[in-house]
Amino acid sequence: MKDFLINNPKVVFKENLTHSILSQSNSYNFHTSKNYYNKTSLLELKSLSKEIGVKSISIKDESNRFGLNSFKVLGSTFAIDKILDNQPKIDTFCTATDGNHGKGLAWAAQNINKKVIVYVPKDTTLERIKEIEKYNANVYQLNLNYEDTCVYAFQESKKNNWCLVQDASWDNYEEIPALIMSGYLTHFKEIECFTNNMTKSKYDIIFLQCGVGSWAASCIWYYMQEFKNNRPKIVLIEPDEACGVYESFANGKRCSPRTTFNTIMAGLNCGIPSKSAWKIIQQGCDAVLKISDTDTKKAIKKLYYPKGGDPKIVSGESGAAGLAGLLKVINNKELYELKSYLNLNKDSKILLFNTEGDTDENSFKKIISN
Repeated sequence: MKDFLINNPKVVFKENLTHSILSQSNSYNFHTSKNYYNKTSLLELKSLSKEIGVKSISIKDESNRFGLNSFKVLGSTFAIDKILDNQPKIDTFCTATDGNHGKGLAWAAQNINKKVIVYVPKDTTLERIKEIEKYNANVYQLNLNYEDTCVYAFQESKKNNWCLVQDASWDNYEEIPALIMSGYLTHFKEIECFTNNMTKSKYDIIFLQCGVGSWAASCIWYYMQEFKNNRPKIVLIEPDEACGVYESFANGKRCSPRTTFNTIMAGLNCGIPSKSAWKIIQQGCDAVLKISDTDTKKAIKKLYYPKGGDPKIVSGESGAAGLAGLLKVINNKELYELKSYLNLNKDSKILLFNTEGDTDENSFKKIISN
């Protein structure tokens, strides 16, 4: 089976709850009004662009977002604020996480003196657990994969009357995931906020790492809404051992991947795609590409040991996946069909995201030292 799938999307958005919430999002105004707000850097990788033969590579570095080493807190802060507008007496929030979402939720809840219960899957490292516990969260590790941990968190929240703040949606649970997706819109607006005199994005192709799909879908939605037919091509990058979106496309329906879930890309080590995210991905994703742990390790080193005058970037295993996907398309002759479809050439302007820093410092040090 190929490592990639081409989607050829037909953009026809049908109005639903998720689209309505995204359309009404004021997350940019919300975040920029807070004293903790910082605008993360958009860096240019000029030497790498020349090395691989494209016009430009820009990378949005989320490794210092609110001091939390990941973009995920954009979703949890905004969602919690909106939830409490309607239900101010909520005392305890709950979630399932592989690390970054749980840490962001714990930080956001601590800031407003709320309790947080966090469930993590069996492969979550001790360092990631300790990072969540720093913010007074009660963390419980289960002998389950990520998808089943989400089910467990849902059941426990219902039983104990906690508010579940999950970044994946399913039947009858779509509003809060949509609020989280709305929070993510902030950093897309930081990159290029649409104005009436703009007709085209600054970028030709965006490579997006994809786990459960909510963040990737929020990016797709933003660029489709703002630039319509002039939007960039968007490629989703998944671990080859946790490729829920890839297998959902291959099977013609949303499904859990039949994989080992054995990957160092913890933030992307997910199962079935989020229901509402999947609908947007179907309508606006141009292609899906699978990468290996070896691919992302090479990308981590590329960012940490730059050539020429490029900035040094600390990128975690999931954070470097977008670059890993770009490098794979450039260097792998078997991906010629995908490269041609994307029109990836010397004039291409590429956008990437470093979605996390060294969120597992021990793992990061091991990768850059080998």
